[in-house]
Amino acid sequence: QVQLVESGGGLAQAGGSLRLSCAASGRFFSINRMGWYRQAPGKQRELVSLVTRGGSTNYADSVKGRFTISRDTAKNTVYLQMNSLKPEDTAVYYCNANLAGNGAVNYWGRGTQVIVSS
Repeated sequence: QVQLVESGGGLAQAGGSLRLSCAASGRFFSINRMGWYRQAPGKQRELVSLVTRGGSTNYADSVKGRFTISRDTAKNTVYLQMNSLKPEDTAVYYCNANLAGNGAVNYWGRGTQVIVSS
């Protein structure tokens, strides 16, 4: 059984910072890619950022220059440092991991709420 355990999030003021963490545990061979999506009320879930097995990163245009994704491969953990937060960053943030095991399988965390006040 694979689990993605998220932590961080909460309430921040505009211009502030928050840090999200997501740790993958369970039975899998390796991590193909891991990252974060978010879903604001009434909107579709969208990619925020991800990091691949090779270390390549990808960011949504809306967060470039403000958010930084990093990882600790020994801990199977990915982090999202969110700086210069804006009210429009308010959303539920979901960890996502594509793991290699019995084939490549996509997993989701339960989500963590981020609220940015103006």
